[in-house]
Amino acid sequence: MNDYAAGLETQLSPEQLQIVRRLAQLADDRGFSLYLVGGVVRDLLLKRPIVDIDFVTEGDGPSLAVLIAQALGGQVTTHRRFLTAKVRLSTLSIDLATARSETYAHPGALPAVHPGSLENDLARRDFTINAMALRVDRRGFGRLIDPLGGKSDLKQKLVRVLHQGSFVDDATRMLRAVRYEQRFGFRLEPETERSLQRHVSMLSTVGPDRMRHELELILKEQSPEGPLARAWQLGLLAAMHPSLEWDERKATMFRKARSKRRSPPLAVYLSLLLYSMSREEASDVVACLRFPKAAARAVEDTHRLKKSLDALQAADLRPSTVHRMLQGYTPASVLACAVAADSPLVYDRLDLYLNKLRFVRTHLNGSDLTRMGFPPGPRIGGTLKALLEAKLDGEASTREDEVRLARLWLKQGG
Repeated sequence: MNDYAAGLETQLSPEQLQIVRRLAQLADDRGFSLYLVGGVVRDLLLKRPIVDIDFVTEGDGPSLAVLIAQALGGQVTTHRRFLTAKVRLSTLSIDLATARSETYAHPGALPAVHPGSLENDLARRDFTINAMALRVDRRGFGRLIDPLGGKSDLKQKLVRVLHQGSFVDDATRMLRAVRYEQRFGFRLEPETERSLQRHVSMLSTVGPDRMRHELELILKEQSPEGPLARAWQLGLLAAMHPSLEWDERKATMFRKARSKRRSPPLAVYLSLLLYSMSREEASDVVACLRFPKAAARAVEDTHRLKKSLDALQAADLRPSTVHRMLQGYTPASVLACAVAADSPLVYDRLDLYLNKLRFVRTHLNGSDLTRMGFPPGPRIGGTLKALLEAKLDGEASTREDEVRLARLWLKQGG
């Protein structure tokens, strides 16, 4: 067994290890070399949990992907232009690529790729810590290939680009650099940091979808306030959009959001990131970075709702009134406003709506009311609304209570 064979067998899940062995067998049968590459190797060396497994072969990657999908009952999507494929299995997915080299027609362009060697493939990557491979075919199972010093940089806790033009070729690497730095508690290698600072303006060469994707990845981090603070310090947030800012109040809100929800939805973090802006500025950020409709609505609802928060401080608000005031807002916007609220009373009412009031339903429905003698039409909808408010305010808790109230209102003609 070679250097890291034992680590592969102990750190990968049984399902991941089964995929590695089955894919290695398919590669062996065709005389292909096969490697784990990138983040999986980095995380194996750091003894971190392995989530995604990426493979490179000095053979035909997409063809191997089709074979493993057939063998394990998965679905495969191939991208012949990029010599890559993704296989989706029942509980995980894997990426499989042909070893390749790449060139960039101009800064910010997607690369043109060509079949190449493993060394070519590692040399085109972003950082040394992501430019290692672990061989998994039978001719070298567990052998580490590290031509660019990634293992040494892991030990020194450094994030280092592979060459001085790296941030020019792909400016999104600047955002990935701060994400990795903060996730692992590393630091940017000094020359890498200087290069980043020289090339911050190159973010303007990146299209909005790729920019948004990198921001989404930051917001999905376990503690996104770390990379956001670093991105602000280095001028990256302002380069993404001039209205994007970061301060300690936002960091406090992010931490508070996690104290209320273990993994807050991305829309909550985004709404908090844009909370202090004007509604117009926030809308412009959402439009410029082309956030999807669900996230855009959460941001819009947050800005509409925050203008109404003072009304939630009124004394003796009934639960039905709180429900009426908040109904129709997205849960993400209600949570964002709860986290941002300075008033404990406002927070309590928003939290009550999120965790209880919005789930309350009446026992009776329109068909029940029709059978009781209510005429078809708007009166049924009004009665159901009145029954819901009675239930919210504790005036009707059982089906029998609702039947009693409905019959009373029918008799009174109200």
